[in-house]
Amino acid sequence: MTRRIVVLLALLGLMAGTTAAQDAKTVLQAASKAMGADNLKTIQITGTGTAGAVGQSYSPNDDWPHFDVPKYTRTIDYTAKSSKEELTRRQGTYPPRGGGGTPIQGEQQQVLIVSGNSAWNMQGTNANPAPAAADIRQLEIWLTPHGFLKAAMAAPNPTAISVAVSGPSTAGMTQGGRKATIVSFTALGKYRINGTINDQNLVENVQTRIPSPVMGDMLYDLRYADYRDFGGVKFPALIHIHQGDPRLNAGHNSSEIKVTNVQANVTVPAVTVPDAVRQAKVPPVKVESQKLADGVWLVAGGTHNSLAVEFRDYVTVVEAPLNEERSLAVIAEVNKLVPGKPIRYLVNTHHHWDHSGGLRTYVAQGTTVVTHQGNKEYYEQVVFSPAPWTLEPDRLAAYYPYYANNRTPAIETVNQKYVLSDGARTMDLYPVQGLAHNSTMLIVYLPKERILVNADLWNAPAAGAQPPAAPTPGMITLQQNIQRLKLDVAQHVPIHGAVGTMEDFSKIVAKQPSN
Repeated sequence: MTRRIVVLLALLGLMAGTTAAQDAKTVLQAASKAMGADNLKTIQITGTGTAGAVGQSYSPNDDWPHFDVPKYTRTIDYTAKSSKEELTRRQGTYPPRGGGGTPIQGEQQQVLIVSGNSAWNMQGTNANPAPAAADIRQLEIWLTPHGFLKAAMAAPNPTAISVAVSGPSTAGMTQGGRKATIVSFTALGKYRINGTINDQNLVENVQTRIPSPVMGDMLYDLRYADYRDFGGVKFPALIHIHQGDPRLNAGHNSSEIKVTNVQANVTVPAVTVPDAVRQAKVPPVKVESQKLADGVWLVAGGTHNSLAVEFRDYVTVVEAPLNEERSLAVIAEVNKLVPGKPIRYLVNTHHHWDHSGGLRTYVAQGTTVVTHQGNKEYYEQVVFSPAPWTLEPDRLAAYYPYYANNRTPAIETVNQKYVLSDGARTMDLYPVQGLAHNSTMLIVYLPKERILVNADLWNAPAAGAQPPAAPTPGMITLQQNIQRLKLDVAQHVPIHGAVGTMEDFSKIVAKQPSN
């Protein structure tokens, strides 16, 4: 009897799968007709809104910093698989807290282009290759309402499930028990996309997950509301996008565009991919070490630096930026500089993604992370979570030595002052007070060597470059903390850029108005 039931359930499952695929096509065809997608080849969207700096929140519990977008235009050619996104950003009335360029001075123009497998940014007449962005920008074409319908219709095996959504309305989402259908398919061979089509045959929500070196399979949630008719094409007047992890912060609002006009089947000039863009590849990780003092090395070679400090029985590394690839290269260099000694501690200056993207690599090999106490819950529950990483698995996702033994990664926290010492060498860690860039920032001080390490507060000018005419807010805050802590600094070691002297730093800081 049991075996007959199992066989019957298996047959019903196969039948359900076939029905779901057929239902998906029917639902997609109805939505495509209702939204005017059948004969839509190109589209141009204009509007205004906001843009967020993803991964650059003031604290782990805050939303992304936001900027005003007074001008927004996006032109898509679905047939050519190309998109040109143009926007103007300014600080507006948003508080200047967090990273990502905060505060913006004046207005910034951004032009982001993708054509097939090539991506680039325009700066004036210069085309700057962005090969690492090509995959996601191509995906974003198919996350638009009409792009979703076209990609789902072309997919070999889309599936569908009927749902009744209840609860409060969110950005115009289906509510009150009305019927909706979630259609699912795989795009670009690896991104599972779920689109919600409501009882009016309108696409109101599209979700997928994209790879992040901090959050793994990160939620990318696009909500479409307030549909209007633009010359026979129905398009949402409100586009609201979330990117992040909802476990600790349900916000993570990355952008919102209020659409003012939509033009269907506009003439789009053929996109010519510049040769330099077509030939561009993601550059390999480059590591260059520079000895700053006995047992102290700057590990540079890219946009972000690390510092390696040798103690009697171990090594401490300051900062694990960007991603696992960078961390593996830095670890290999440290092992050459100090053979035979384990990297026992990794000091993390702050939680911004470009400064914490390589933390998991150190955790996977048993290194203890030292960070501000305000980061602990975020790192334990989100960054070092045992949730599966399927898109771009890293070492921690592949092995998880801690969770296999019911352990959690070792995290030491800094409240007011934290000292690492072996009796001969001392490293002092201090939280930065009064900083608008980040609420959980640490500076690192080596008292014997008179070396101060900072992230995002002051970067010494490159050789031959002119120093700034006035100090930045970060420099002023750094100077205030140096004075408060009575630190005797000779060398400034930034996480970005070249090493500078206290003399150079003081000359710039002295330019601030006396009031």
